[in-house]
Amino acid sequence: MIRVEALSHRYGDKPSLVEVRFMLAAGEKAVLLGSNGSGKSTLLKILDGLIAPQAGAVFYEEQHITPDELRHGPLRHRFRQEVALLFQNPDVMLFNPTVYDEIAFGPRQMGLSGIPERVAHWADLLGVTPFLKRPPFTLSGGEKQKVALAALLVVEPKLLLLDEPAASLDPRSTGWLVDFLADLPITLLTTTHNLGLAPELGSRTLVLGEDHRLLYDGPIEPFLSDTDKLVAANLAHVHRHRHGGVEHRHWHTHDW
Repeated sequence: MIRVEALSHRYGDKPSLVEVRFMLAAGEKAVLLGSNGSGKSTLLKILDGLIAPQAGAVFYEEQHITPDELRHGPLRHRFRQEVALLFQNPDVMLFNPTVYDEIAFGPRQMGLSGIPERVAHWADLLGVTPFLKRPPFTLSGGEKQKVALAALLVVEPKLLLLDEPAASLDPRSTGWLVDFLADLPITLLTTTHNLGLAPELGSRTLVLGEDHRLLYDGPIEPFLSDTDKLVAANLAHVHRHRHGGVEHRHWHTHDW
């Protein structure tokens, strides 16, 4: 579904991605890991066509994704319906007067039929039906995240990119989200800082290093049990512990 070839990107004189290469098959659920600033969010935005790389290429179902193609090409409408990105902060995605209008916005823009039924279906699945008449800004962080997710899924995308989807959720809602995503019959690429949660979100992991290159691409469990690789990705740290009069040091993973 997605093929990335020698992808590189910079913000000014600072690299954010360096010659990243990978493929993502239809129906696959993968997790994107990396420390802060490694380029995870930038990669998702490039895959969603929101920003363009300075070098390399992204192909969606073997079609080259370029700014010109997304503005004027025949792929434009289909790509915008089939590829969706959930931002880490839902506030940047919500701008309609009511939750109903928020969920209905995408289908209206795309000229889809059966909008009331679509809204009712996804509002129910995401548990936001009681909020349909409320302004989105009156909701909690977790409720906003669910509304933002419903607003993406209502157009039935084939590829869903999720940037820290559990960041605004409490433990109960996080458990619900893991189960919900596991049952979605679409392709998922999800970023997370929570290494304990990562195996629940996918069986494969892509890891960006601090040099903005792809450090690892493979099964997630071997990576999480490899201290050297975790340290190289800045996903593990060491600090002192005191137990009574005894002090010792050992490695910890980053579960933020």
